[in-house]
Amino acid sequence: MGDIILQLLEWLTSLGYLGIAVGLMLEVIPSEIVLGYGGYMIVLGDIGFVGAVVAGVIGGTIAQLFLYWIGSLGGRPFLEKYGRYLFIHKHHIELSESWFEKYGSGVIFGARFIPVVRHAISIPAGISKMSLWKFTLYTVAAMVPWTIFFLYLGMELGSNWMYIKEVAKPYFVPITCSAILVAVIYYVVKKFKKPHMN
Repeated sequence: MGDIILQLLEWLTSLGYLGIAVGLMLEVIPSEIVLGYGGYMIVLGDIGFVGAVVAGVIGGTIAQLFLYWIGSLGGRPFLEKYGRYLFIHKHHIELSESWFEKYGSGVIFGARFIPVVRHAISIPAGISKMSLWKFTLYTVAAMVPWTIFFLYLGMELGSNWMYIKEVAKPYFVPITCSAILVAVIYYVVKKFKKPHMN
């Protein structure tokens, strides 16, 4: 891990809970690394577990609300032009749009655990003017287990927190499969609940 990233992490966590929230809001450093280091700070006694979870959920949710509002106010043309500055490229937008159109608003929860579409899924939600309260509810519901999982891994790794990506990698396949399954179940249930035309 580069010295610059490490210095940035140390600066963020020196801010305590605010630093974790800001780290997840900006996503300059991947959230799993910020949370992993946060877990290490819990082990050192610098912050508490519950406070770190709350800070992580708030920061992660605000980050997604920001993308939602960009999609809602700027639309696809704005994102195709400036999305790269947010680390979101055209193929990310296309994939997330495809998922959103196919599975509906329920995909907001499942997609949070899937690489590539995890952040970009907020964009079609904003473009389609999805209910803000429903978007926020699904996002918070996904951010809670995500935050707890990586804080826990960081606590287990302790001073070896920098290996969190390697340690977490085996979990991503079952997590991704489960997330896709949730999205499919939501889609099927929603489809069968629609009134059938005679």
